[in-house]
Amino acid sequence: MKNIPDIKFLIFDLGNVIYDIDYSLTFNKLYSKLPEDLHEHARQFMVSNTHFQLEMGKITESEFRDGVRDYFGQNWQDEWIDEVWNALLVDIPNERLELLAKLKSDYGIYMLSNTNSIHFKVVDELFAKRLGSAWPALFDKLFLSHEMGLRKPDKAIYQAVLDEIGGKPEECLFFDDLEANLEGARSLGIQTHHITHPKALIEFFENV
Repeated sequence: MKNIPDIKFLIFDLGNVIYDIDYSLTFNKLYSKLPEDLHEHARQFMVSNTHFQLEMGKITESEFRDGVRDYFGQNWQDEWIDEVWNALLVDIPNERLELLAKLKSDYGIYMLSNTNSIHFKVVDELFAKRLGSAWPALFDKLFLSHEMGLRKPDKAIYQAVLDEIGGKPEECLFFDDLEANLEGARSLGIQTHHITHPKALIEFFENV
């Protein structure tokens, strides 16, 4: 594995870059409790204000669950809402963990994720189980939307990352599965790579 010329910092999205997610698993659970004419309503929840407010830490977990009940007009239990919400979290392939461990000897390694406290408890537990150690074993710092009060693709979140790591934009390479998020990073001069399929990250570093 060769070093990438002029790159000092690697910044990784979490979902579908490091951690496999599958939204259909959450949607199918919702569909099981909703009439068919509300299925599209379920999909639209992912871009709802309630979801985005949780991702920016602007509302509590309890307020989010109340928002879910209000949005769907259902009296669902807290536990079931969490089960549905976390269903999309699938797994972390070991080959990606091994890749990050190798890369850390040559680069600053960072995570930048639009996530939330409900999801991240599950993510944190799985990483700890797989690694048997704390986050610094892989990442120099985690930049999490619900802790920062910002979301991708807002330019402010990328600027906050640059300010914290002390790197020039052109020295950073950002990996994300959503083009809009890459566009936000590029607007500040950060180099980017689009992750389009499960093997894309591994293949990128094999071909450097």
